[in-house]
Amino acid sequence: MATTDSTHDVDVLIVGGGIAGLSLASELAGKCRVALVEAEQSLAYHTSSRSAQQLIPSYGPAPVQELTRRTLATLRDAVDDAGRRLAWPSRFMLVGTAADVAAEAHAGMGRLAPDEARGLAPVLREGAFEAAALDTDSVRTDALALVADHEAKARAGGVAIHVGSPVHTAQRVGAGWLVGAGAEGFHAANVVNAAGAWADDVAILFGVERLGLQPFRRTAALVSLAEPLDPDMPMIAAADDSWYFRPDEAGALVSPSETEPSRAEDAIPRPGDVERTVELIRRVADLPVTGIVRAWTGLRTSPADGLPLLGFDPEAPGFFWLAGQGGYGFQTSAAMAEDAAGQLLAGSEALRTGARPVSETERALDPHRLSVRR
Repeated sequence: MATTDSTHDVDVLIVGGGIAGLSLASELAGKCRVALVEAEQSLAYHTSSRSAQQLIPSYGPAPVQELTRRTLATLRDAVDDAGRRLAWPSRFMLVGTAADVAAEAHAGMGRLAPDEARGLAPVLREGAFEAAALDTDSVRTDALALVADHEAKARAGGVAIHVGSPVHTAQRVGAGWLVGAGAEGFHAANVVNAAGAWADDVAILFGVERLGLQPFRRTAALVSLAEPLDPDMPMIAAADDSWYFRPDEAGALVSPSETEPSRAEDAIPRPGDVERTVELIRRVADLPVTGIVRAWTGLRTSPADGLPLLGFDPEAPGFFWLAGQGGYGFQTSAAMAEDAAGQLLAGSEALRTGARPVSETERALDPHRLSVRR
């Protein structure tokens, strides 16, 4: 692909307009020349628009929990341009057998007797579970409002955002990349792969070896109820990871919590998934479902070790991974964007020589850890 007068010169080209790419665009805005390209006609079309919108600091391995704590610190008092809160307190409860709760509850969760759990969530059936644990530090977020806030900040800071612009050509040229995306051309010093379920496919387009990122299905639905739930009731999840539900303006959000391998696609629910989930929940809770308002399926993508990827590719100069967040995308987004921006602005040479210190969490997420490449 030859350079033309219409080719845009940028310091960072972000591929992917979900929460990962938009958070980074917002973080880099005004600090360097940035463009973002999204294959779909709208931003946050896939997984980022299909979030359960619950951010749980006790959820995930230690590096993810650290990123979550940092992200929540930025969100607790955050408001958008209209003054609307982007996050607010929302408790999270595990219920199940004593063994399952003990295995799944993290140190930050307080243990509850069944009667105490039913006091917080009267819909729970007496005798239907043995134990419970409560996270009082979790929050709810308005996912679409948060996405829109990042987009507004990015655009205000000079980031050029192009939707309907899938990457179709890419080649290494000198110290940068020459990229064709939609009808646009870019010469970028660095390319950030924030393409979610398609991150391995994007890597191949750039001649970079894939890192074995696997998408997994996760279905959810909004259901109507004969009687509304208390909006302050905690989100409740089975400790054996077979379902969760929480109050919603429509009635309740329910999910089977499935983790089923999938190809990268615009996933949709399968017949009967939601109905079976409701029946499982009814064994533990009196949930008077009257209908399904809307159902969807998102893809949660991660490498084999379950940790996100954040850092320069070990073999391809100027190719940066910001992918594999699994189900932790929103709750790690601000912290991952901050760390990614720090690395990109410092450059790979500063990281290699130690001129820019790297935290233990960043080391845990470094793509170099995946020594067996596919």
